[in-house]
Amino acid sequence: MELYTPVVALAVLAAGFAVFSIVMSVLTGPRRYNRAKLDSYECGIEPTPQPMGGGRFPVKYFITAMLFIIFDIEIVFLFPWAVAFDSMGLFGLIEMVVFIATLFVVYAYVWRRGGLEWD
Repeated sequence: MELYTPVVALAVLAAGFAVFSIVMSVLTGPRRYNRAKLDSYECGIEPTPQPMGGGRFPVKYFITAMLFIIFDIEIVFLFPWAVAFDSMGLFGLIEMVVFIATLFVVYAYVWRRGGLEWD
């Protein structure tokens, strides 16, 4: 059990810091609220009224988010592979070439369809 003592101590310290930060921000923060502070902030532009259903976003936002996730997952897989490259040998190299080739096909498809164009 004494192996976990530093981990538990760090977790208690982190939780204590989080609670302390929230309590101090409530106690020391300004209490003068007005309509402008309670409105959502859109980069200095006046917020536009939204329809009841929340409105529709262009599909380009979702495609950009999915592309980010795909290439983020690629990095998550590349780091451990790079660390253990020597121990995996030829099998690891072939698997990573197949993985990167698949991602390259996805990237080429999105590029060809205009998914990377910013209008």
